[in-house]
Amino acid sequence: MSMGTLRLEELSAKTIVAANRLTLRPGQEQFVTPVSYSAADAYVNPTTTWARVVLDDDDVVGFIRGNFDADSPKPEFRSCIWRINVDATAQGRGIGKFAVHALADEARQRGFHTVTVIWETGDDGPGDFFRHIGFVETGDTEYGEKIGALTI
Repeated sequence: MSMGTLRLEELSAKTIVAANRLTLRPGQEQFVTPVSYSAADAYVNPTTTWARVVLDDDDVVGFIRGNFDADSPKPEFRSCIWRINVDATAQGRGIGKFAVHALADEARQRGFHTVTVIWETGDDGPGDFFRHIGFVETGDTEYGEKIGALTI
């Protein structure tokens, strides 16, 4: 699969089936919740939830869900990446970075100066990816997950 033109599209009835079919590399399953969980929440909380698929030409190759809630009592939930998933066949091609930068642009337009993300540690976990694209670890959750922040 060659790199075509990447673009975002709002998660919809047209794209949700393809988003739910995104595959993971072995070992990644424990770190990613199915897209269907985020899809349901997008309709329950439409004012704070930002759910998009990443298309490479017309193929769904990724999914990102953000949360924007300036009034959240927890700072790490005010402008954050809630979920990100790139198909196993498309990983390593800049799709995740593209999605994160698009979410950061949305956050900036909404008046935020930081995007946060929470991840579980582990050999196949997303920590290296987030650090590689500029997130800095700022602490841990009460459950031992890492909190990272990206200044935008």
